[in-house]
Amino acid sequence: NILDFNIDTSINQLDFSTKSLLINTINPHSYCVTKKDTLFKEALQKSDVLIPDGIGIVIAAKLLANEKIERIAGADLHEHILKLANQNNGKVFYLGSMPSTLQKIKERLSIEYPNILFECYSPPYKLEFTSADNKAMLEAVNAFKPNALFIGMTAPKQEKWAYQHKDSLDVNIIASIGAVFDFYAGTVKRPGKFWQKSGLEWLPRLLREPKRLWRRTIVSTPCFLWDVLKAKMAHRF
Repeated sequence: NILDFNIDTSINQLDFSTKSLLINTINPHSYCVTKKDTLFKEALQKSDVLIPDGIGIVIAAKLLANEKIERIAGADLHEHILKLANQNNGKVFYLGSMPSTLQKIKERLSIEYPNILFECYSPPYKLEFTSADNKAMLEAVNAFKPNALFIGMTAPKQEKWAYQHKDSLDVNIIASIGAVFDFYAGTVKRPGKFWQKSGLEWLPRLLREPKRLWRRTIVSTPCFLWDVLKAKMAHRF
C-alpha cells in the first residue's frame, strides 16, 4: 500500500480466463490528480491491477514499504497483453484516438501479431460523453467480445469511463493506456531504451512537449514527493 493505493507488479500472471479485469497505471501526476478528483481516485483504488508507471512510485515503494519494484509503463503492459493474445489467437479492441491512428495500429498489428483479430472504435472528441455516446461505444465493444480492451482517451477520462462501465463490458481485460496508442501507431515516438531503463523517460517527453507536460514535473512531482516524505516521517514517529 503506497499512499492509499495498492500497487501491483504481477502482470505476468494475466490470462484471458477472467471477466472484466480492470488494469490501470499510476504515476506521481495521476496521484496528485486524484487529490482533487474523487471519482478518479476511486477508479484507481478499485482497480484489479494497478501498475507503477512512474519512477516516483518505484522510489515511494522503497521508502515507505521497503519494497523493490520495477516500473511498468503502459507501453510494457500493452506489449505483454498483445503477446498473450497472439499466443492464444485472441481478439483485441482499441477504443479511442482518431481513425487514422487506429488504422496505423491495425497495420502494425497485422505484421507483428498475425494471430490477433482486431477491431476499433473512435469516439467523439469531447470532455463528457452523452448517454448515446456511451451506448454506441459499449455496443461496438460488446459486438466484438474482445479478450482485451485497450482504452486511449487521455487520463483521467479513460480510467473513469472504464470504471463506470466495467460491469457492462463483455471483455476479459480492460486496460487504460492513453499515449500508448500514439506510440504504437508511430504518430508520437516513445523515448528510447536508455531513457526507459534509467527511469528518465519523462525527460525527453517533457522537452518535446513542454506546454502540455510541464505541470507534471514542476507541480505534481514535488507535491508527490512531499506527501511521500510526510508519510515516511509519520511512520517513523
